[in-house]
Amino acid sequence: MSTFKLVISTPDGNKFNDEAARLSVRGTEGDLAVMAGHIPFITAVKACDCSIIMPDGTEKKAHTDGGLLTVSSDETTFLSSAFGWIE
Repeated sequence: MSTFKLVISTPDGNKFNDEAARLSVRGTEGDLAVMAGHIPFITAVKACDCSIIMPDGTEKKAHTDGGLLTVSSDETTFLSSAFGWIE
């Protein structure tokens, strides 16, 4: 499974800084997923439950109050005012 570098940051520090296979969030235009090789872009993210698929296929779920998602060729960064893991 191809992976990409994902960093999720809040004012309290990094909540995630590792490789991921997929990130799913709700953008201003609807649900979206980022995977390895995605074209570069920037979008606002709405408050939502999001999921991260790890390289081993396991899923981590979290809730975010929204923020800014930046996808570049070498890293995907999600800046959020609040981000909490759902168990």
